[in-house]
Amino acid sequence: MNCRFCQSLLTLPFIDLAAAPPSNSFLRVEQLNEPEVYYPLKTFVCEQCWLVQIDEYKKCGDIFNEDYAYFSSFSTSWLAHSRTYVEAMAHRFHLNNTSFVVEVASNDGYLLQYFVKRNIPCLGVEPTHGTAMAAREKGVETLEEFWGVETAKTLVSDRGPCDLLLGNNVLAHVPNINDFVQGFPIALKPTGVVTFEFPHLLNLIALNQFDTIYHEHFSYLSLTAVNQIFAANGLLLFDVEELPTHGGSLRVYGQRDDTGLEPISSRVTALLERETEAGMTTASYYSGFQLQADKVKNDFLRFLLDAKAQGKSVIAYGAAAKGNTLLNYAGINSDLLSFVVDRNPVKQEKYMPGSRIPIVDESAIREAIPDYIVILPWNIRQEIVTQLAYVRKWGAHFVTAIPELHVD
Repeated sequence: MNCRFCQSLLTLPFIDLAAAPPSNSFLRVEQLNEPEVYYPLKTFVCEQCWLVQIDEYKKCGDIFNEDYAYFSSFSTSWLAHSRTYVEAMAHRFHLNNTSFVVEVASNDGYLLQYFVKRNIPCLGVEPTHGTAMAAREKGVETLEEFWGVETAKTLVSDRGPCDLLLGNNVLAHVPNINDFVQGFPIALKPTGVVTFEFPHLLNLIALNQFDTIYHEHFSYLSLTAVNQIFAANGLLLFDVEELPTHGGSLRVYGQRDDTGLEPISSRVTALLERETEAGMTTASYYSGFQLQADKVKNDFLRFLLDAKAQGKSVIAYGAAAKGNTLLNYAGINSDLLSFVVDRNPVKQEKYMPGSRIPIVDESAIREAIPDYIVILPWNIRQEIVTQLAYVRKWGAHFVTAIPELHVD
């Protein structure tokens, strides 16, 4: 396997999570008698550019298809984050009704709806039909396409260049990262800006977030790697912010390297230096992560086995992709977790891939009165604990496995 950015041969392993079905390939009841296809979940580190990555075992178009079930708007905390982003960008870059904003991987219009409310012209680019339809219902014009150089050229020809071009939690999702990023300077006005948000690899390792590794995440990103990817594809990184979202993310700002006028923030240099000081440009930094993941797996499995032996009932909340990574790596199924609750009706009455645990709506919690509720999307733990506060009446406990087993 060669690096998807710099084409160097990859020989340094990062972590091997065995094999699993794609994490968002939820099963319908009629599929339960059919076999599932398992793909390797083995990642490598490029020792030239320090991009951590997984091979494209399942093609991007097969993952992000008409059955894609991730809808961003079901998280209230993520909606609040998006609304705050729109307010900040409109103020910082003086966006108004003469501006043009485009979001790549705009999902169900979770973010662009706030630009619509401000009467700032905008367009979503989203390849999955179900989420694109949901966005249109919010009044968000949406183009159903995968992003890349050709899409960018067509956009400029049809609609003109952008003042702001953004991509939240998409940079990790693209197998051809060079073609993807090359499209951004093509679609920008000379003084336009781009922003990306993505989970920070530094936090993934420090906080043992191995469950964020799954097949639709082709890359795991540091600022060191992103800075090189930008520079090779016509963008100049000029600012970075650290965010609490998704267990610790970065928001990076870029501009065309030939015409951009934004000054370079000292935060860029400071974070690049911090990554270097942490050892992210050395092979030894990436060793030992496998042992950390194995400990989480073993502790979580031991907890579930002990709960079953004691006659305690355990359910899970949140049919998240990260949860599927954890469940499949630990070999857990419905004999240890009886069901998973999710607010998204698209997922309800389906089954988790691999583990085949049924997914139900929240009413099942009151009926089952479980002793323990495992929160699979730990990144929105507080939102879920607040939402399910009523379970404390019968003494239920919340459980998270990442970064270590925690029961409260």
